Amino acid sequence: MADQVTPTAPSFGATSPSKVAYPSNTAAATKEEPVQVEAQVINTTLIEEGSNMNKYQWFIDLAVAIDAWRIFPRVFITTYIVILYQSVHWFMDLANPNNAQAGLISVVVGSGAAWFGLYTQSKPKMQDKK
Repeated sequence: MADQVTPTAPSFGATSPSKVAYPSNTAAATKEEPVQVEAQVINTTLIEEGSNMNKYQWFIDLAVAIDAWRIFPRVFITTYIVILYQSVHWFMDLANPNNAQAGLISVVVGSGAAWFGLYTQSKPKMQDKK
């Protein structure tokens, strides 16, 4: 154990190859291994009073979140599903449905294709910030 050297590693953020020491009784005493480090820089500055940053930025962030999460299209499609479910059950419970009632259900069911098409074709409108 006395002749072994503890392996050493480069400091954080090094991009050049480093040498790792191995026990001296092996054939190769050192071996070069490349080290790759990936880092993501995050803006951690605080908004100070009196700075020229937009004071309504949280409104903009909220609007971006609502657009990205597609809240309104999901609410609309969920509302349509509830209306469709209730109206079809109402129609099936009728003893003698007439043409007007059948027409109403036909319109509600037929509008599902339009709702579904609008839902699947809508996308979040994200702007590229450069």
